Amino acid sequence: MRRLVRSVPAVLVALGTLVALILSVDAQDKAVEVPLTAANQAFSPAELKVKAGQAFVLVVTNNDPKKAIEVENKDLRIEKVVPAGKTVKIRVRALKPGTYVFVDDFNPSAKVKIVAE
Repeated sequence: MRRLVRSVPAVLVALGTLVALILSVDAQDKAVEVPLTAANQAFSPAELKVKAGQAFVLVVTNNDPKKAIEVENKDLRIEKVVPAGKTVKIRVRALKPGTYVFVDDFNPSAKVKIVAE
């Protein structure tokens, strides 16, 4: 019986650690979603503001019914194809304060500025 009583605190500590880990993972899964639309060979809006130091999910909707786009930022090593008429979610790590330009690699004149403040 004494062994059981001595092991209870260790079990409670382990259980508390597990609960904290689960809550942490759950909070990371609920990243802020930032919508972005591509249509007529341009992004809308042309500039997005995000919170510096906080990861987010860029939700890109391609409204062109025939052409795919490729959202790219070489500095952040992000490159994602968005098929015609589809929506794709792109996870972006927490950014330092500054401006980050994303382009459509299939049409480099289409750009969107993401400003981390």
